[in-house]
Amino acid sequence: MDKLHNGEGEPPSRNGSQSCFLVGKDSRGHWVVKDPNGLRGGIFVDRAQALKYAMHEITDRMQAVIMVPGVLELDTRADLSVQRRVA
Repeated sequence: MDKLHNGEGEPPSRNGSQSCFLVGKDSRGHWVVKDPNGLRGGIFVDRAQALKYAMHEITDRMQAVIMVPGVLELDTRADLSVQRRVA
């Protein structure tokens, strides 16, 4: 087995023990899910869909989904800066 995969064809970050997701609403009332590093996540139409995404990404570790009581913004600018450096 190589270092990039865990034997199931998934990168180690997907099922890693340090993975968690923050779930909350942004300033416009949209449901947001993101990892603490801002590398994965999205905007969802409702709480159920946001939690479904987070649980799918984390699989068997419900304690890794953290509900944020305040405003949680999804910073999409990070993706643009990565793309510019790569191009």
